Order: sequence, then structure tokens, then C-alpha cells
Amino acid sequence: MAITYSTKKDFSSQELEGLFLSVEWSSGHFPDKLVVAMRNFSTVFSAWDGDKLAGMICAMDDGIMNAYVHYLLVNPAYHGRKIGRTLVEKMKERYADFTRIAVIAYNNELSFYENCGFSKADDASPMFITSLWT
Repeated sequence: MAITYSTKKDFSSQELEGLFLSVEWSSGHFPDKLVVAMRNFSTVFSAWDGDKLAGMICAMDDGIMNAYVHYLLVNPAYHGRKIGRTLVEKMKERYADFTRIAVIAYNNELSFYENCGFSKADDASPMFITSLWT
């Protein structure tokens, strides 16, 4: 079946739990919070295989200059189908008039993001206060 893309923000806790735990992200253990979080993001694009949530990308923005991509995840069963790249392209199109799109990339994902047009900062490092373990 062909992958389709949506801008919906209403997901079931089961859909989100399944996707987030498929990539072993600890936030998947808080599916009810994820449901609310998705509604609060400025922009959400999701990838669907029929009625199965295969991937998503979410961003927050200030409305004019800066957008921050917080989540990009694709169920490993769908890796290699360019879903992640398509989701990034949709986000880049959405924020084309902004002056900055930021993402915090895990070190093992740097080349993916670089291939999507992002550059690693030499003079900045991400910092967190978090209770999540991944």
C-alpha cells in the first residue's frame, strides 16, 4: 500500500504509543501526554500505511522566524522507504519563509540530517533538563 501523508493532530494514545515504542523512545511510555502534546505542536505531519501510523514529524515555532523540529520518527518496519526524508521536506516547505529551522539530532543521525540540508553548529551544544531516558 502507498504511504499517505496528513496534517492531522488528533491521534489515539495507542497509535502514538506504538510508534514511539517502535523506535524505543521513552516518551512512548506516556501516550496520554503525547496525545495532548501533538495537539499543541504548531505543525505535525504524519505518514500512514492505511490506518497504521508509520511516522511523524512535529515542530514548534514563533510564528515568523524560528521553528524547532522536536520529533521525527519512523517505525523501523518502514525504514528505507524515504518516509523520514519526505517528512523533513514537508517541514522545510512549511517553514520556507522562516530564518531558522532547528533540530537536535542524535549523533548517529547526523548524516541523515546533513543530507536533508541541516548543518551542525561548531559553537553550540544542546542542553536538557529531562526525566526521559532516551
